Amino acid sequence: MRPLSKLQNTIFLVGGLLMVIGAGSSLLMWRWAPYLFAVGALGFASMQMLQRYEGKNVTIRRLRRMMLISDVLFLLAALLMFASQGNVFGLSHITYVQYIYNKWVVVLLIAAILQLYSSHRIGHELQKEQ
Repeated sequence: MRPLSKLQNTIFLVGGLLMVIGAGSSLLMWRWAPYLFAVGALGFASMQMLQRYEGKNVTIRRLRRMMLISDVLFLLAALLMFASQGNVFGLSHITYVQYIYNKWVVVLLIAAILQLYSSHRIGHELQKEQ
């Protein structure tokens, strides 16, 4: 994997920290929590998308695609966090509660599981490759 520069690595780490703070502070019903999470998700996902794998290992390429899917899910979770603050789509109340309200937690959980699995496996595969 191509390493990130110092600035990119800092953006990556700060983005991950902002995601954690934003997700945690949403439990306290703070109005600015989605903004923190969204900025963090943008920084985290964009820096992770900049990392490239130039090798030919099919397993690492597949795991890399899983990481990219989890990045998109992080961004979708940020969008759903904003949508959970109010019925911005104009849906009926029952439909809104069934399909949108606090469903960002499920999307975030799926993204986190994919991220953990793929990052652990990529590290393991890169060690085997060397």
